[in-house]
Amino acid sequence: MLTKEEIVQLLNPIKDPFLHITMEETDGIKEITIKEDKQHVSLKLAIGKPNTAEQMQLQQEIVGILKKNGAKTVGLRFEQLPDEIIQKFQPAADAAKETSLLGGGSHPHFIAVSSGKGGVGKSTVTVNLAMSLMRLGKKVGIIDADIYGFSIPDMMGVEKRPTVRGEKIIPVERFGVKVISMGFFVEDNSPIIWRGPMLGKMLNSFFKEVEWGELDYLLLDLPPGTGDIAMDVHELLPTCKEVIVTTPHPTAAFVAARAGQMALKTDHDILGVIENMAYFESQKTGEKEYVFGRGGGEKLAEVLKTKVLGHLPLQQPYEDEDVFAPSIYQEDHPIGKEYHKIAAKVIAKVEE
Repeated sequence: MLTKEEIVQLLNPIKDPFLHITMEETDGIKEITIKEDKQHVSLKLAIGKPNTAEQMQLQQEIVGILKKNGAKTVGLRFEQLPDEIIQKFQPAADAAKETSLLGGGSHPHFIAVSSGKGGVGKSTVTVNLAMSLMRLGKKVGIIDADIYGFSIPDMMGVEKRPTVRGEKIIPVERFGVKVISMGFFVEDNSPIIWRGPMLGKMLNSFFKEVEWGELDYLLLDLPPGTGDIAMDVHELLPTCKEVIVTTPHPTAAFVAARAGQMALKTDHDILGVIENMAYFESQKTGEKEYVFGRGGGEKLAEVLKTKVLGHLPLQQPYEDEDVFAPSIYQEDHPIGKEYHKIAAKVIAKVEE
């Protein structure tokens, strides 16, 4: 297994993609943690501009070098170098060329919504959390990264398709939220039979080839589990935060813990747990029936050392003949109000 000294020797000659000088000169290697039993290397690096396409390339380079030299898995976190270092080394021409991961100078907060298994309402949580963030005045986008089981367009009642302007894809906007999904590029709900690397390229395109404009938040609806797409997101977005969705059933919480542990292993911050389908409340008696058991959310939060952001009951959105959006809860709906509280907690945690 690699030692800290060996890792420093491997990384020191690598150049910062913005300042064009080595990590050794910028003192860009901030933390190195080695878990020898799992052959895992965790790094904290400082560069001229995090959350950019150039950071993605640097990240892939570093992961490749460390894996080639004995690391089995690599976790990376990036932060920005101090202003005095940037001003000392960065030419004005380079500053003008800086582009973020999404282009156009947008630096949103990335939030991945994940689960251990399917059928727990992860996509429903994604669209309603996005809607609540938008209602709180934020500019929001969604990437439907559940490429095999895409459902966001149908849930939001999206009937249009993205357009192309120049070399950029223009996302569809619905209720003020921008959306891109594999579902837009598949005819007649055809099954996806691509292999992992092809899917990774599509996900990369959702970041680099889509004209997102200015965003405050970009939510990613991940596939359930810890497969290729989830791994790609962890490698592409080291600063991504995560929300883990589960049901109250202990088994669902146990499986969801795998997704949460993967987030922790790759140094992603977990914002909290959302317990969906927490109970059914009778409109006639007001009594709560815990159809899927109790305690799963709290149990999962305890394992992941985080908190439960909210408990969401079983209930349909109000029927609205004028607006087709089968999975979006209205702002005045009881569950809509719960999502409002969850979104406020997310903003407080992310922007503190």
